[in-house]
Amino acid sequence: MTVSVNRELCYGSYECAFRVPSVFTTADGLGAVIPGREDTDDDPGVRETAERCPSQAIGLG
Repeated sequence: MTVSVNRELCYGSYECAFRVPSVFTTADGLGAVIPGREDTDDDPGVRETAERCPSQAIGLG
């Protein structure tokens, strides 16, 4: 699964970085995927984080 953060939708709640710090971080006050971590296994923690993102900015493909 490919993980991305839409920076136009993200408003910087940092929920993603708090929930899955091995995949997400913050950059310029917004959530971001750690470089090299864009492609992950079907991780239930990442999927749950995407579903709970308050701005619905996390994309899974």
